[in-house]
Amino acid sequence: MAKYLITLLAAFVGLQAYSQTIIKNNDPHIHYMGRVNITDSATVLSWAGNSATINFNGTGVKALLKDEGGENYMKVIVDGKVLPDIKLDSTKHMYTLADHLPVGRHNLQLYKRNEWAFGKTWFYQFELNDKTKIAEAPATKKRKIEFFGNSITCGYAVLDIEGKDRSDSPFEDNYVSYAAITARHFDAEYSCVAKSGIGVLVSWFPLIMPEMYDRLDATDENSKWDFTKYTPDVVVINLFQNDSWLVLQPKNPEFKHRFGTQPPSAEKIIAAYYDMVKNIKSKYPKAQIICALGSMDATKEGSPWPGYISKAVERLNDSRIKTHFFPYKNTNGHPSKAEQQAMADDLISYIEKNIKW
Repeated sequence: MAKYLITLLAAFVGLQAYSQTIIKNNDPHIHYMGRVNITDSATVLSWAGNSATINFNGTGVKALLKDEGGENYMKVIVDGKVLPDIKLDSTKHMYTLADHLPVGRHNLQLYKRNEWAFGKTWFYQFELNDKTKIAEAPATKKRKIEFFGNSITCGYAVLDIEGKDRSDSPFEDNYVSYAAITARHFDAEYSCVAKSGIGVLVSWFPLIMPEMYDRLDATDENSKWDFTKYTPDVVVINLFQNDSWLVLQPKNPEFKHRFGTQPPSAEKIIAAYYDMVKNIKSKYPKAQIICALGSMDATKEGSPWPGYISKAVERLNDSRIKTHFFPYKNTNGHPSKAEQQAMADDLISYIEKNIKW
């Protein structure tokens, strides 16, 4: 009798696994990366590089999604292979992510390509194909890395193969940015806190990194990120490119907003960077921080901006805080796909030689 009951129970459990075709957004089988807001009804994906990953046994998966403005693109990566991107709609819609896969075990990652300036994306659930069942959640990776950056880190215009440096969402892809490539090389958990046009002292809009770095929802000053949820081993900060341009534009509204009529002194610039890094370090006392810059013209020969960073880091006097400057690419516009790869190769080499994690 007992043997019969055990057999019956096993059959029931197996049937339940097959019948669970809906995997809600807050299901523990889903592994998220980046700063995501998980609610009872949906998970809000806003930052570039936010992702949701599952393991499953079967042939295919769909996802129920809604985009704020219909401008975001999602990448779908199955078993390490990148499938065609999905352009999202501003209405709630079920999207086929993968279908007709060979029967067996698979890994699927749904990855937000675009930065928060293009709006939020609401992820409601995965839907499994018939005779497909969810498997255990992907394991949390041993290494963790976080990037604070601007358009270079977002992957701005990286897909603009015509060289027009266009800012529209079809041309931005964080997945092929140096940041994401570096994280994948080290098989690390990845968090990207970046916004095109942002600076340390001044941005092209009324928000600077010291005001944004601690937010969950970047558009809401009262939405604070819980830093205990993610503790990176390595932090990469790549900022000052926008500052280097804007301090030379006294007629710009944000110059007037931040500085009045006079540009900041070298001392003020160094102090602002010092304070920002110190604040980030206070959130992650054991993290190793790389204060980077480049590969646009803030690192060209004669630029004072690498020196400002070096002086701030020297004052911080912490062996866990280092500097690394990407060589000036000496081409127009933002880094191309090849130039992003070159940045990744450069950063990977630096980390391998200088960081133990």
